[in-house]
Amino acid sequence: MSTTQLEAFYKHFVKAMHEGNAAILAGAGLSKASGFVDWRELLKEIAQDLGLNIDKETDLIAVAQYHQNKQMNRAKLDRLIVEAFTKDTAIHDNHRLLANLPLDTVWTTNYDKLIEQAFAEAHRRVDVKKTAENLQHPLPGRNVTIYKMHGDVDSPQDAVLTKEDYETYDLHRELFSIKLKGDLVGKTFLFIGFSFTDPNIEYILSRIRSLLGKDKGEHYCVMRWPEKPVKAKYKVTKEYQTAKANYDYDRTKLELRIADLKRYGIDAIMVDEYADLTKILAELDRRVHLRDVFVSGSAHTCDPLGESRLDDLCRRLGMRIIEDGLNLVSGVGLGLGGKVIVGAMESLYAKHYYDAGNRLFLRPFPQQAPAGMAMKDFWTKYRTDMVSKAGVCIFISGNKLDASTGNVVEADGVLEEFEIASSLGKYPIPIGATGHAARKLWDKVSGDLDTYFPAGGVKGHFKTLGKETSTNNDLIDAVIGILKQIKAI
Repeated sequence: MSTTQLEAFYKHFVKAMHEGNAAILAGAGLSKASGFVDWRELLKEIAQDLGLNIDKETDLIAVAQYHQNKQMNRAKLDRLIVEAFTKDTAIHDNHRLLANLPLDTVWTTNYDKLIEQAFAEAHRRVDVKKTAENLQHPLPGRNVTIYKMHGDVDSPQDAVLTKEDYETYDLHRELFSIKLKGDLVGKTFLFIGFSFTDPNIEYILSRIRSLLGKDKGEHYCVMRWPEKPVKAKYKVTKEYQTAKANYDYDRTKLELRIADLKRYGIDAIMVDEYADLTKILAELDRRVHLRDVFVSGSAHTCDPLGESRLDDLCRRLGMRIIEDGLNLVSGVGLGLGGKVIVGAMESLYAKHYYDAGNRLFLRPFPQQAPAGMAMKDFWTKYRTDMVSKAGVCIFISGNKLDASTGNVVEADGVLEEFEIASSLGKYPIPIGATGHAARKLWDKVSGDLDTYFPAGGVKGHFKTLGKETSTNNDLIDAVIGILKQIKAI
């Protein structure tokens, strides 16, 4: 996919997420990065029992069916599912990035539990649908629903695996088809974790065609090009020529398949490496959270601006965040958090509708760590969770009283939040005129603007943020100017 096409995808899918009209359909490739098997690995032993070579088979669903036909039961298939998908594996970055996106609908053909674990880890209330009966009983207070359309490792005997399972899908899982049809019509889907050799993709595409007819919608999938052979790796020229011929054939066939996907309303986003999926999800995460502004700061002393002016700055900043269509994320400390929140609430109440639930993400810092975790480690995790919900981080003042010396010092929590924001690729906006940690961070960012703001266009605004002679209007206008430059507004 060209840069222009990729840019169009980002804009369209981010817009769909903002409007609540985006969904994911995940296949086995998403879990493979965590160490789980794909279809070929799962059925390798089954194929051997049948006297087949799994690497030569193209219809893997048929292989599972042949085994059931021969054994007159699927006990071994069920055992393999349990063994393969109950391994002690770690959630991958792709799962975490997915869980950080504002999605309320996720479909998956996977039997494992990594997706729901990732969403739970991200503090989302997850409603998992494994059976037709589950669909009839929504979980109160849910904010994401995960549809395990082919079953779950907890019930391997009901997993969709054999050709007969696919052929009789509507008989046993008709409600899933009805729900999927509604989502395909009303939402923009992104297919991830599928390859063109994945048997599930053929099934899903045919189901889309039969469910929707001409009402295809507009969807996307991420898939990988075949790996091009490197001549230096081959000792024999003939072997390289054979590998090159196979690659050319696979590439030609894949290009034809990509064109064919348009019949289903799906644009293919082609990548060279599976690691590119992480980059795509990270970019979606960055863009979709640009409207979410994290405010960091604390103030034992209000110097150099003084208490009344610093309070006014925070309150009016909170108001502008809401007035300009942005959302507030805050866990700010002593003396500042309340003022920013008050300003945001004033702006919300001034509107004809009250939308605090979607516009404010507020967390007071906990004063006690969970059992077995040091308080410092808990606060770091807490800060990381909050900063990950934003795309932009504003830093104000940032000082505290050192109890051991009685001196006012830079707030190490504010400095840590900056480091977390930098590691996550967030845009930092320190208001240097407020002094203390914010001044230190302003010096650091303004001295290396090209790194923090590679698109440029913010130098003048940063100069304003560093001047104590700037009025509160000047400071807020500079912040808004930066937000407009990075297209948060």
